[in-house]
Amino acid sequence: MEEIRDRVQAAAKKRARAKDAFTRADAELRDLLVTARTEDIGPSELARLTGLTREWVAKIAPDPAAPKRKIVVRRKKPAAED
Repeated sequence: MEEIRDRVQAAAKKRARAKDAFTRADAELRDLLVTARTEDIGPSELARLTGLTREWVAKIAPDPAAPKRKIVVRRKKPAAED
């Protein structure tokens, strides 16, 4: 019984270390993608280099030269009650 508890605890620690390593690597990759986009490297080329989808790269590192989009939600006025 004690052996299985030790194994479970060791596996949980191993998982936590792996999650931390993934988080650090993911943050580094995101920063590099943003830097590459500022140097006019397209999302298709970055997708080819990383193995990620073009859409994911474009979402994480949008084109810095593109104008910001403004979304306007039009709502109808409530009908006047008689």
